[in-house]
Amino acid sequence: MFKWLLLFAGAGLLYLWIKGKKQAELSAGNASKPNKNKPERAPTAPEVMVQCQYCKVHLPRSESFTCDERFYCSTEHLQALDSQGWLGDAQWRISPNQDVRPENVQPDLVVIHHISLPPGAFRNQSSSQHIVDFFQNKLDPNRHPYFAEIAGQKVSSHFLITRSGELIQFVSTQNKAWHAGKSNFLGRERCNDFSIGIELEGDGDTPFEAAQYLVLAKLIKKLMSTYPLLQFAGHSDIAPDRKTDPGISFDWKKFQKETAISTEKLPFGLSSR
Repeated sequence: MFKWLLLFAGAGLLYLWIKGKKQAELSAGNASKPNKNKPERAPTAPEVMVQCQYCKVHLPRSESFTCDERFYCSTEHLQALDSQGWLGDAQWRISPNQDVRPENVQPDLVVIHHISLPPGAFRNQSSSQHIVDFFQNKLDPNRHPYFAEIAGQKVSSHFLITRSGELIQFVSTQNKAWHAGKSNFLGRERCNDFSIGIELEGDGDTPFEAAQYLVLAKLIKKLMSTYPLLQFAGHSDIAPDRKTDPGISFDWKKFQKETAISTEKLPFGLSSR
């Protein structure tokens, strides 16, 4: 009797072992098959890393601030003048019309100009791209008779502020832009050597836009944080026999009020001229 009990017990254990083995094989097979009722999870793509143009730190692209296809780690760096003389929140359109400043010379003068291509065209159409082309030596002389007249000129400026308030930079503030020509500032000749040129899209008769004054004031404050000795003049102040810009339409009093610079930094005064 005892033998039969052992036989039955052994058979039961064998049955349970075989059943458990089959169950394990079945579970393993199911694990390798996709669950049609459960959506597959797409593989996570690695985060794209970019470099801050200002401080060169690396950071995820999703966390960066961008301008003109450049990346910055903060709005502070985006809006600052970097160590190479480029402003982060400006459009960069590099001009070939530039060269290096004399050794150990830092800019201490801002010259304000006006420009319109063709003359007066900004009143009826968007024409700022012509100015960009002109400063980059890409202006098509066949597009307008006036363009043919100036086709041989090679000029530039550090900055342009369009009628809509766009800020475009052509030359690093550390380099010379070809904007002043033959000039004299309080007895100092060759003003390109020590000045920063800012062009306002407009002419001598039409008032400049509020957006232009606003962008100009912000630009001046940024420049002064790097170059605290800056003084300010119009092109007509340093080349009175040749130039009339920025002209009587430029409001020097409004400029001084919005920039909060002292009148001592405006040696030619606040009257329109």
